[in-house]
Amino acid sequence: MKRTRQSKILELIDQYEIETQEDLGRRLYKAGFHVTQATISRDIRELALTKVTGRNGRPKYAVMDYGGTPSPVYSDRYARVLQDGMMSVAQADNLVVIKTVSGMAMAVAAAVDALGIEEIVGSIAGDDTIMCAVKTASLVPGVIEKLKKSNQEIKSKE
Repeated sequence: MKRTRQSKILELIDQYEIETQEDLGRRLYKAGFHVTQATISRDIRELALTKVTGRNGRPKYAVMDYGGTPSPVYSDRYARVLQDGMMSVAQADNLVVIKTVSGMAMAVAAAVDALGIEEIVGSIAGDDTIMCAVKTASLVPGVIEKLKKSNQEIKSKE
């Protein structure tokens, strides 16, 4: 439940400009998560969220930026999202197509982006599918292997 909730938090702060814990709590409630303020506060700390200036000039929650290099906590959190959400990975020419648990594609796409796989030039996420454009079709098998390896590494830590 905790991993699913934290994945949803990452998805929500990516989709909306969430300014307060109360805003986050309302969004979580609408998504079916009934949590206390203490739980939200703990999740914010564990996910290493910080406040940044949003498009409207007001502060909003965001994942801490470490200059393009994920922090150890950031990497571990996203690896868990990848593990919990990724169902299958396949090649379609120069695309990597990732099937996810329903509703987790955006969070898994963020996790894939956080891996920093340089062969991936961009990703698009729907509800349960992600398409990652890879520089060339010949690089796709290596990208798929990196995704599977990242997924296996977190499983071996448990």
